[in-house]
Amino acid sequence: MRLIGNQGVRTAFLALTFVLLLAGDAVRFTFGWWTFGVLGVAMAGSSVWLLIVQRDRWRIAGLPYPLLAFLAFATVSIFWSYYPASTALGLLSTWLIVFSGLAVAVTFSWAEILRCFGLVLRWILGLSLLFELFVSLVIRGPILPLFTQPGVDYSLYEKLPKMLYWSRNELFEVFHEGRIQGIVGNANNLGVIALFALIVFALQLAERRGGDRTVGRWAGWFWMLVAAATLVFTRSATVTVALAGVVLVAAAILLLRRADTARARAFTWSGIALAVVAGSVILLTFRGVLLGLLGKDATFTGRFGIWADVSALAEQRPAAGWGWVSYWMPWAEPFHDLTFRNGVRQLQAHNVWIDVWFQLGVIGVILFAVLVVSVVVRSVVLAVERPMTAARIPGEYTAASLLPALLLTALLVQSVAESRLIVEYGFFFLVLIAVKTKSGDRAGVAG
Repeated sequence: MRLIGNQGVRTAFLALTFVLLLAGDAVRFTFGWWTFGVLGVAMAGSSVWLLIVQRDRWRIAGLPYPLLAFLAFATVSIFWSYYPASTALGLLSTWLIVFSGLAVAVTFSWAEILRCFGLVLRWILGLSLLFELFVSLVIRGPILPLFTQPGVDYSLYEKLPKMLYWSRNELFEVFHEGRIQGIVGNANNLGVIALFALIVFALQLAERRGGDRTVGRWAGWFWMLVAAATLVFTRSATVTVALAGVVLVAAAILLLRRADTARARAFTWSGIALAVVAGSVILLTFRGVLLGLLGKDATFTGRFGIWADVSALAEQRPAAGWGWVSYWMPWAEPFHDLTFRNGVRQLQAHNVWIDVWFQLGVIGVILFAVLVVSVVVRSVVLAVERPMTAARIPGEYTAASLLPALLLTALLVQSVAESRLIVEYGFFFLVLIAVKTKSGDRAGVAG
């Protein structure tokens, strides 16, 4: 227990967890999959140890029922899975993430999570920009990962697709058609990380006004600019839409916080509902124009074809799906030649809802939807309701209490074009927020 209370050990554990989940590709590209696997198992083992020594702080019956139901259904899917060995491996990965999310939820307050999250994000963004600068000034050409990705054979290509490169050497072309990928080797993922950074840095600056001195004023604004520049340099349409969603949700929460009476709260909720309906109508009516402004074609950069391929398979097993696997295994059927984009085998459906439908059928989609809705509702309540002090007196709002709702907004918008919500950092944050908002840890928001 003294080890758990050591601030240095706590920070190191949480920071390494964030690094493996957010920048796992950087670790895999640099040190190989075996190194990443060893580190991942070590962190999961540490998480299990934390849960054991703190067993008085949590219990299975106290966990969110929608989360337990979804995990149970995914686990039993191994009995009807078309690829049982891959399902077993996918379940191992999923449960390791669950243990990590649960351990972080039990061990750390929202304020601690916010501080360490900000620290890791600064390192990822800083190293990504330095990495791209090194490639452009020294290497002066695109570079491949030091370790080959599973299922990728470079000899099969006459000309390597851009998606296979770690860096495309496009830092000095970002104001034309270039996109940077950073140490994570993917422009869309780097864009989402930059969006997370904007959320976290903005909350830290807001928290600083309330007395939190963990971030200096000038340092905070500097990293806000770095995050904004990185987001622009990735040129990700999905992240641009997610940014707009985050801004709108933040504005709505702040309006609800200012509504002090029941009448004002009802009026504000009505206004927000009308705005959502009007916005949805505008998006549907002018979707072609908006896609053009975002630099996307009518196929959503080839995603419509991927969705069609995966949906065709899902329709063959509509009720319970083909079996859980989370991230697709390139050596297993039907993933080996299921769908390609620009000559590169795809290992996700690029839409979390289609992916869940394919893997767990309509039953899985319903369970997952219930989980997501329940987490969203509790996150909004956490952000909007005034916290209570130990004396049961209404306390002051904190900036950190907005973190779950804003992170979920970014992840849910991303889920339309990516399947990250069921793998790595996406599923980790879903588990973390589900558990922590269910536990009623309002005092921990500020502490």
